[in-house]
Amino acid sequence: MESCCVALKGNANLINVSKCRSNGGTVFWGESIRGGLKNRDLGTQLWKSLRAENGVKKAKPGVAYSVLTPDIDKETLKFQAPIFETPQADPKNVASIILGGGAGTRLFPLTSKRAKPAVPIGGCYRLIDVPMSNCINSGIKKIFILTQFNSFSLNRHLARTYNFGNGVNFGDGFVEVLAATQTPGEAGKKWFQGTADAVRQFVWVFEDAKAKDVEHVLILSGDHLYRADYMDFVQKHIDSNADITVSCLPMDDSRASDYGLMKIDGTGRIVQFAEKPKGPNLKAMQVDTSILGLSAQDAPRYPYIASMGVYVFKTDVLLKLLTRSYPSCNDFGSEIIPSAVKEHNVQAYLFNDYWEDIGTIKSFFDANLALTEQPPKFEFYDPKIPFYTSPRFLPPTKVDKCKIVDAIISHGCFLRECSVQHSIVGVRSRLESGVELEDTMMMGADYYQTESEIASLLAEGKVPIGVGQNTKIKNCIIDKNAKIGKDVIISNSDAVQEAEKPEDGFYIKSGITVIMKNATIKDGTVI
Repeated sequence: MESCCVALKGNANLINVSKCRSNGGTVFWGESIRGGLKNRDLGTQLWKSLRAENGVKKAKPGVAYSVLTPDIDKETLKFQAPIFETPQADPKNVASIILGGGAGTRLFPLTSKRAKPAVPIGGCYRLIDVPMSNCINSGIKKIFILTQFNSFSLNRHLARTYNFGNGVNFGDGFVEVLAATQTPGEAGKKWFQGTADAVRQFVWVFEDAKAKDVEHVLILSGDHLYRADYMDFVQKHIDSNADITVSCLPMDDSRASDYGLMKIDGTGRIVQFAEKPKGPNLKAMQVDTSILGLSAQDAPRYPYIASMGVYVFKTDVLLKLLTRSYPSCNDFGSEIIPSAVKEHNVQAYLFNDYWEDIGTIKSFFDANLALTEQPPKFEFYDPKIPFYTSPRFLPPTKVDKCKIVDAIISHGCFLRECSVQHSIVGVRSRLESGVELEDTMMMGADYYQTESEIASLLAEGKVPIGVGQNTKIKNCIIDKNAKIGKDVIISNSDAVQEAEKPEDGFYIKSGITVIMKNATIKDGTVI
């Protein structure tokens, strides 16, 4: 059967051909035309039939007409509604807001002098590099970062790494740091009260000329580890005509209560949302996750759908929710999203890849050491979609007679006759002879000490930056610029779970020893 295709405009007229007479030829507006679609003269005949007779035009421009030929089975001929394609997501119409996080008490003492997104990870990166790189790789170049706590090192890193010049090189893109500030009026005296309140206090930014073309707003967290193309997320948001879309992933019993959980219907619409439920409320949020595409074996192991804390809003919906619908709600996960589910089209987007919330010392420690495994579940290296960080222009690492197994050694390090197993060694680290590192995350140093400075400190009985001779360290996080002497043992052999010894330069969190930033551990110390 032959077919022909015609584009229909929304005002196309329907022609009633039931009264037309035909003697076996082609019928066009009640007139007989000999031949079928295969006839080469058909075009000429159609043109003749469309010509005006007696000064009256038989065909109007912009109007669609149908043609019936003898070689088309009339019983199968159907009128089909025109199919309109969903608009393609354009990164130029998307702005992202990266939340700088709260006080970061669960990551203390790593957050004692820095914001959570500024915590070093993977040897040479900081947590903020994850959402920033994902935005840049997704083509999103309108980026806001909301900061409040200990933001000095975060602001410094952003200025060094993501300074896009004077606005010419980066086109209409920008990276703006929006720091918590006081404004006139009683309400303006409050700091950010939560994730939603932080955005609400800067709603006026979206009225700025830079943001006039922003149709969708992406809300991101600054303390997650994952690689994602956010435009896939935004496209799903547009395809489903959602007001809000929540990125989610299947979750097991052990960690479900740490996240916002949801129930969805057959169309992917969220019908119920509960933030960090406990006990019976947790069990009530169990669902058959096979609807997300999980296998029959995996679905029972992951009976929950957890929110990643990553959202995309239609800009007008976001402004309405924050300023008019729920002006007193301060948090997206616990207040705005659960309330919006009742009145708005809130859709779920399945993220089926590696993702980790770096919210606690244990999760931070485990995620870092997992980078050293073979093969790793996640790695920063990807030639096509790289992760960016501050360009430090450091020399290559120098290694002298060392044993290195399943480890990541960053640039600018000096390793002498030491052993490194299942560990990360950060930038500018110095490990002396006889040192043994195992299951350790060492962040490195912000600056070098010269050989003469090191010799002078040792002569005075002081400890230089780095790890001294014959020191054994296991199951430990060593923060920046730590000075660890010689013949030190850090192993927590008593399996202490929690301890606070700031006067001695360390804490123990979840059984993991954390050496504080700038701390000094004297020669011969045993922890």
